[in-house]
Amino acid sequence: MKQIKVEGGHRLSGTITISGAKNGALALIPASILADEPVRISNIPNISDIDAINEILQYLGAKVSRKEDYMEIDASKIVNKEIPQSISTKLRASYYFMAALLGKYKKVEMFFPGGCSIGARPIDQTLKAFEILGAKVIEDHNKYTITADQLIGGNIYLDMPSVGATINAMLVAVKAEGSTIIQNAAKEPEIVSVATFLNNMGAKITGAGTSTIKIEGVTHLHGCFTEVIPDRIEAGTYLLAGALMGEQLTIQNMIPKHIESLINKLIEMGYSPIIKSDSITISALEHKKPVHIKTLGYPGFATDLQQPITVLLTQCQGESILEETLYENRFKHVPYLQKMGANIAIEGQKMIINGPSKLMGAEVEATDLRAGACMVLAALTAEGITTISSIEHVLRGYENIIEKLKSVGAKIELEEI
Repeated sequence: MKQIKVEGGHRLSGTITISGAKNGALALIPASILADEPVRISNIPNISDIDAINEILQYLGAKVSRKEDYMEIDASKIVNKEIPQSISTKLRASYYFMAALLGKYKKVEMFFPGGCSIGARPIDQTLKAFEILGAKVIEDHNKYTITADQLIGGNIYLDMPSVGATINAMLVAVKAEGSTIIQNAAKEPEIVSVATFLNNMGAKITGAGTSTIKIEGVTHLHGCFTEVIPDRIEAGTYLLAGALMGEQLTIQNMIPKHIESLINKLIEMGYSPIIKSDSITISALEHKKPVHIKTLGYPGFATDLQQPITVLLTQCQGESILEETLYENRFKHVPYLQKMGANIAIEGQKMIINGPSKLMGAEVEATDLRAGACMVLAALTAEGITTISSIEHVLRGYENIIEKLKSVGAKIELEEI
């Protein structure tokens, strides 16, 4: 097991370079098995979630070459066999294999996916899309057997704009006969990234990034090259670090438009970030105005930044309100912030945060990936030493987080326990 020890109160200055998007890469890699020829994906982040998704690829018999930040994947001779619970539950993104294998072979057997415990994360919308396209779904003790005599295009209306369901519907529809329309589709940049990758293979997808996606099925997908987009959640996390402790901290290799909702909230607080085409520079601000935030699907405020921004809200002068609309169990970081001195009350799915609060170092836990990022930001801000346990959650989503923070002045160490 590992933990992080942080000495808070140190200013952060210099430049942090953003890695490839975790959520982008985790969708592109399963999508690669739809190709009948080798594909190459660059800007792959070096995180444990990539190791877990790669384990499934290799289990299926794909030939994988992973060097530096790219992967070459040849799935032309994979074996479509049951994906066991021991590897499917390691991460949520394993269910993209469910769609890719169904699209390619019209049959898949695998167990329910894993992921952070942040609330109910059903896959009903994904299964609904499969059934509309002609598949039969059998569930038995968390094992899914999904088969189709024929995949036929259809009209899919998602009850909510789920990123996973949108991607899974696309992965099946590209190999279905005829036309498919996905309505109320998610609009996240990762959706556009997957559609671009599939189109580079020879798919016919239009409308990605809007609420209506149209797909014409094809019989063959060839090899191609694609690049993982920069990680917008990583960029947002480090931007928040700069807002808390920065002295001209620059976040580079990012797409500012992807975190526009966060930037707008920082400006509302009183910040004046320097925004360029691929970077943002920010410094800490002594007097910050309180704000109201409500998480929404893209381009709204990202739920994955809800936990990290909580730290900044504890430093605003007055009452801030943060409402979580997507996951009902995403306040696990609050007791640890309270332990460190934060004044936070929970009312249903809202946090009422009164600040500014002086945060003090303490022993805390990373209960999930983004809660762990929140704890790191709190530790950087707090007076004294903070020890964060269960840090494996953070390491699976943030490439070289220790090295990146140390390079800009943080006093932070990874320890084996």
